[in-house]
Formats: sequence, C-alpha cells, structure tokens
Amino acid sequence: MDINSRIAEELGVRPQQVAAAVGLLDEGSTVPFIARYRKEVTGSLDDTQLRHLEERLRYLRELEERRAAILASIEEQGKLTPELAREINLADTKTRLEDLYLPYKQKRRTKGQIALEAGLGELADALFGDPTLAPEAEAARFVDAEKGFADVKAVLEGAKYILMERFAEDATLLDRLRGFLKDNATLSARVVAGKETEGAKFRDYFEHDETLKGTPSHRALAIFRGRNEGVLSVALKVGDEAPGIMHPCEGMIGERFGIKDQGRAADKWLGEVVRWTWKVKLYTHLETDLLGELREKAEDEAISVFARNLHDLLLAAPAGPRATLGLDPGLRTGVKVAVVDNTGKLLETATVYPHAPKNDWDGTLAVLAKLCAKHGVDLIAIGNGTASRETDKLAGDLIKKVPGLKLTKIMVSEAGASVYSASELAAKEFPDLDVSLRGAVSIARRLQDPLAELVKIDPKSIGVGQYQHDVSQLKLARSLDAVVEDCVNAVGVDVNTASAALLARISGLNTTLAQNIVQFRDANGAFKSRDELKKVPRLGEKTFEQAAGFLRVMNGDNPLDASAVHPETYPLVQRIAQDTGRDIRSLIGDSAFLKRLDPKKFTDEKFGLPTVTDILGELDKPGRDPRPEFKTAEFQDGVETLKDLKPGMVLEGVVTNVTNFGAFVDIGVHQDGLVHISALSEKFVKDPYEVVKAGDIVKVKVMEVDIPRNRVGLSMRMSDTPGEKVEGPRGGGQPNRGGQPRQPQAARSTGGAQPAGGGAMAALFANAKQLKKK
Repeated sequence: MDINSRIAEELGVRPQQVAAAVGLLDEGSTVPFIARYRKEVTGSLDDTQLRHLEERLRYLRELEERRAAILASIEEQGKLTPELAREINLADTKTRLEDLYLPYKQKRRTKGQIALEAGLGELADALFGDPTLAPEAEAARFVDAEKGFADVKAVLEGAKYILMERFAEDATLLDRLRGFLKDNATLSARVVAGKETEGAKFRDYFEHDETLKGTPSHRALAIFRGRNEGVLSVALKVGDEAPGIMHPCEGMIGERFGIKDQGRAADKWLGEVVRWTWKVKLYTHLETDLLGELREKAEDEAISVFARNLHDLLLAAPAGPRATLGLDPGLRTGVKVAVVDNTGKLLETATVYPHAPKNDWDGTLAVLAKLCAKHGVDLIAIGNGTASRETDKLAGDLIKKVPGLKLTKIMVSEAGASVYSASELAAKEFPDLDVSLRGAVSIARRLQDPLAELVKIDPKSIGVGQYQHDVSQLKLARSLDAVVEDCVNAVGVDVNTASAALLARISGLNTTLAQNIVQFRDANGAFKSRDELKKVPRLGEKTFEQAAGFLRVMNGDNPLDASAVHPETYPLVQRIAQDTGRDIRSLIGDSAFLKRLDPKKFTDEKFGLPTVTDILGELDKPGRDPRPEFKTAEFQDGVETLKDLKPGMVLEGVVTNVTNFGAFVDIGVHQDGLVHISALSEKFVKDPYEVVKAGDIVKVKVMEVDIPRNRVGLSMRMSDTPGEKVEGPRGGGQPNRGGQPRQPQAARSTGGAQPAGGGAMAALFANAKQLKKK
C-alpha cells in the first residue's frame, strides 16, 4: 500500500483526497488555508484531519527513506534475497523495519562473530540440526588454542553465542515476543536503596506494579522522571521468575526454533542456549524497546492534552475592546498597575501598596479611582497569583467607591506573564517600561483578547500541560505551534491593529514578513484594502494567496476585505450580487435574503458547492468570531483561602486545566481544586474533555480540604456527600496513584508525585500530577 492509500485508510477517506492534500502541502500551502479555501480540491478535509495527515505523511516518508537505505545496505552486502526484500517492503513500522535489518546491521565484533571466524559455525549448525549428537564429543574436534578456543568448554560457549545471536536477530521471533510482552508484562518500579528520603515525592512508586498496557501516560511519565532523577529503578516483568520454572518467553524461543527437551544428548545444551538468548540477548533489548515505546506513547498523550488545553485557552472568550485596568498582585513589592485603552494601547502605569507591610489601602483606592475615571475604565483584570484574593477584595472596594463608573472585575490567569515581561518582544514593545510593570499590561490585554496576547508567549510557558519538560521538545513545539496557527487563523486578525507576533502566526506569514507588514503600516498608514498588502516587501503572490483570507481590513474600500471571503472569490460574490440585483454592501448581513438563496445556482467549474456555501455563510455574518460569548465566574465573598473552605460548600469556579484523570478548577483560594474524572458527571466519563474544557465556568461542591498538603477535593455531582469516595460506577474508573494538583503560580515546582495519604482525599487525588513552573 502506498503512503496516500495508507493515510486514506487511517482517516477513512478516499486516496484521491489525500493525494490532493499532499500535493497542496508540498506546494507550500498551510493547513488552515487548505481547510478553509481548498475544500473542493480535498473533498472538504477539515483541519483536524489535515493535521493528522501532515503528521503521518512525515512519519511514513521517513519510513520510506529508511526502507530505501536498508535495502541499499543489504544489497551492497550481497545478501538481499527476493523473500527478504518482500518482507522489508511490507514492513509498516520503523520497529519492524529495524528488526528485519538487525542481522545485517554493522555492529561491533561480537563473541558470536569471533566464534564464526574460528570455524565454530559448523559445530553450532550440527548440534542445532541433530540434538542426538553429544556436545562435548563434537566440540573436541574444534579445540584450537591459537584461535582462542583452548578447551571444550570454550568451544561450546562459542557455538552457543553463534546460535544466541542468530535467534536474537530473528524478526519473526522478535515480533511475537514484543506482542506477548505488550499484552502480559508488568511495569515494575522500586525505590533505589538509600533514596527514600531524597525521593519522597515519588513515594507512590517505591513499590509499584501495574500492567504495561494499562499504564496511563501521566503515571508513566512520573515513573520515568523518578528513574531519571535516580530515585526509582524500572523494569518489565512477566511470568513466574522462580528458579526451576521455564520463563514463558523462553518457551516461545524454543517453540520458534523447534527446541524441546526430549532427553537427547544435546537437548540440555540447546535449552541453555534458549535461556541465555532470553536473559542475555533479548530481555534487555525488548525491555528497552517497550519502555521506549511506552514513553513515546505517554509523551504523545501528554502533548495531546497540552494541545487541547492550549486550544481552549487561546480561544477563550474575549472581553472585547474596552478600556481595562490591569493589576499584577504582590505583597511586599506592591501591586503593579497598568491602564490600556480599548485597542490595548498602554496609557498609564503605577505601583501601589495596599497590602502588608505598608497597608496603604485607602491611598491605593484613591489612586485607582483617579486612574479609572481619567481613562474611562470598564474592566479590572486581576492576575491570579500571590495576593490575588486580597487584590480582588481591593477591586471590590474600588467598585463600591466609584459606582458611577460601573466597573467589572475579573480574575485572569497570569501564567506566562513573567516570561513575557522579560522577553525580547516585551523589551521592544515597551523599551522604557520596568519589567515588573509589563506583566500588568499583559494581564489587562489578555482579558481584552486572550489570543492576541498569549501568542506573544512561548506556548510551553502558559502552564496548561502535564510534564511538558519531560517530553520531546521538538514534537511538543511542533504540536503547540500547529495549535496556535489553527487558533489564530480560525479567528482572523485585523491587519491594521495586529501585533507582529500575532501576524507571524497567520497562514503563509513568518516573523520577517509580519515585521515588514507592521513597518509598512507605520510608514504609510493603515491599509485601505487587502490588495495593498502586495506592496509589502517580500510579500509575493503565493504568500498573499495563503494569508489574505485571514487578514481583515476593517472599514476599508471593499467591504469584503473585512470578511473571511478570499480575494480569489470576489468575482463570485460580484456575480451573486448581479444575479440577485443587489449591491454587495446591501447583501452583507441580510440573513433572511441570503438564506433563501440556493448555493447550487452559483456553482461553476471553478467554484463548487462548499465554497459557495461558505461565502453565503460569511456574507450572513462577516468576520464572525468563533469564540464564545464573554462570561465571568463569581467567586464567593469570604472564601479567599483554604481555611475558608468547608465540605459541602457549592462554589463557582473556572476550569484551568483538563487532564486524563480529571479537571482542575480555580475557586479563588490560590490553590486549584481537583475534580476527579469519576466526579465530573453522574454518567460514566471516559475522557474528561467530553465534559469540560479549559476556561469553562462550572459549579462545584467541596468534598474535602487537606490544608497541610494544599489539596482541595471537588465534585461536579451535586448529589455527592462530602467525605465519600468519588470513584464508582457513575464515572471514571478505580483511582490510580499519583501526585498533587497545580500549585499557585508563585509556588509551582518541578517535582514528581507527592506522597499520597489514605482515605477519600487520597482517592480523589489519586491521578493528579504536579505541573511545571511557568
């Protein structure tokens, strides 16, 4: 099966669709462009299908390159038979390919090769082919001190290594053993002697066993981290390893090569060859392979979780173009203040000291009230780090002090704000502004438009992933960059107000072109049409084709420039206007009229039904934003710290992170609570993402509070009784071991699992894994 046919089978689409998409990708088209503007060509493959196609295309092309190199290598050695070539050509994974290549791979001189060079291959073949032969008697003929085999024992050992290496390089055997271990092996973790105190955070894994195939990604990554830090030893175990009992894998080796103890002269020696093949050659090799495969699978799942959370965070509801007061809370160092106008332009900054040790509460209120009145502030954005609830109370008093301003306060995630503040981008944007004040600007802007502000931060620093520093950084970056690209292009950007960081994420653009657009805009004024983009240095026809549909020109010469209608389809819109006797401007927004039109009437050889349907939808709601309506959670007054929480309380909160084992919810006490997967719904929940996503506002019940360990157990099932175990038939599975939930921004660590206690709280937090520093 060729690459296109294989991908088509995986996606459940036609090979022609895949071939068309591959052709477009190879021409330099981006996924957002293909998904939005080439539906006729690909048969309407969506962005999710195209991302999978792109990833598999990369893997399968690498596989083909490796296949060609292997065939060439074996051919050069003069050992390529038609049968072997067929097997290599049928290999559908890199693992299978490497198994087949193993006997022909260049390797260091082995004991088996030394024995072959000494002529012991004849003995090995004889004993293997005829077990009735007596090994010692046959070996006596091959004793040769000059060749390094001075006695019978050395000769038999040499022959043994010849067979061991032959058996261990048998691709069919490797495939069978690997499959058996995948289904039956146990992942076993033990504490390294003397590391009990130093590695206490991994205590859950000091004596841990579970099936290899049942190990979830977050637990696998915690175990691997423990191994990397020298706290845990990790091994695969299978079968009864008691003395005198044949290991099941040894039985499979014997079966593969027809070796069985029938009391013949060489059977005992051949049995020893089988045992050594497993213990010396295959066990370590397969253990390394399977643990590597487990890690890769765990990494892929962790990256997938991160990508989903990032997607939801980037597409969170924007508060919109409203003047905003940003507050970056702090105690001793003060609260940093920034006011931005409705376009995000910085107007004024300040630092106030309402909290201990200065306690200038009234003075701070006066300063903030003056700033809000002076700049017509509508919204107050409060970072959710240290002193956030105290600062939230301050904002509440401010609202009471100036009721005429009709202010609204919202708690905003400040994840990554400090990274942005110290970045080169922030330094260019605010060269004369103190680093500490830049964070307040970012907090204000991310309330107005989360997407526009968060694209300025390395996605890995936004803090919505599991074990992001433990996974392949190349794969993580590639996945997260794809998410950012998809989100930015799904929304589109105003070319006259967008930052260079936002423009760089548009289909077809890069950092250099984005900066060129901004510089051209600064030098020549606002763009009046999309066509003017062609005047930007280095922005050629291909780039214009890829980018134009995602760039909006508001209030320009052509009303279509403010929509997602691509310039290449403007003639089609003009034809629709002419056929209906309407002006284009009058068509836009006339929902009742547009819905009466039959899209089929306007199709032709160039523009098919998907394109016409999309255009009519866009004319109905031009430039529509796919993000949800802006809503805020109301944190309960008087509930500001863990000590204020009582079991049974029902609170409103914001989902900050969704993992495979549940969801973390900010309820305004500086410590996110965990809703275990089994407490997300009255119904069975296989995937928490089916129920909640980052940014959702949810109602939760406090189940338990563990102040010493900063843990809050929550449930979204209002029928649950505090203190009861949350696992059960209504959702999730049995609890699994794990660590602790997300720490407040100022107190996150990079450790692994924390010690688990007993009782319902331990069950509730069974799967939680601590996240990384921002």
